[in-house]
Amino acid sequence: MLDDHPVTRFALLRHAKTEWNQDKRIQGQNNSPLTPEGEHQAREWGQLLKPQPWDRIITSDADRAMETASLVNISLKVPVIHDPRLREQAWGRWTGKTVAQLRKENPRLLSEQENAGWKFCPPGGEDRNMVWERSQKALKAATEKWPGETLLVITHQGVITCLINRLCGRQFLPTEPRLVKPYHLHWITHDERGFRVEAINAQVLP
Repeated sequence: MLDDHPVTRFALLRHAKTEWNQDKRIQGQNNSPLTPEGEHQAREWGQLLKPQPWDRIITSDADRAMETASLVNISLKVPVIHDPRLREQAWGRWTGKTVAQLRKENPRLLSEQENAGWKFCPPGGEDRNMVWERSQKALKAATEKWPGETLLVITHQGVITCLINRLCGRQFLPTEPRLVKPYHLHWITHDERGFRVEAINAQVLP
């Protein structure tokens, strides 16, 4: 019966802008605070999303995601749950560096990794398959715990891109057109057929 498989909807949103984002430094699972612009961004998202019916927020346990969720929730006023499985990809020894630095220090290794698709794995970090596995498990657990709800997921660009690229059958290669724009809202649903992408780049701040 249809009631046995209620549709659970997930709106995926990247955390607001941080100091390391501003400096174009790779954060991975390290943290840097939101910039004043980022704080304003998060409050604006709250106002933009307020008219929609939300049941709860699920967020990565990274400080920048939790701070974004807190500011968004000034408007939404719903329960907030933290899930470490929604953390950004671990970037190992590349954490804190810029892509320009990596290209200068070891261009061959960076090129190899950029063409590795789902096996992209920074030295000492984790690959994209691992990010997909843990993040989709987090969302699957949410469908079992809160079936039929509408959930705002505040996470990281790497996580969002892994989820959408896998569900769209992408190989994660540089020759593929980029699907996911940063700082946009994206929708994924789950029903009796499993997960599917409902809308990519569905909303952005005006």
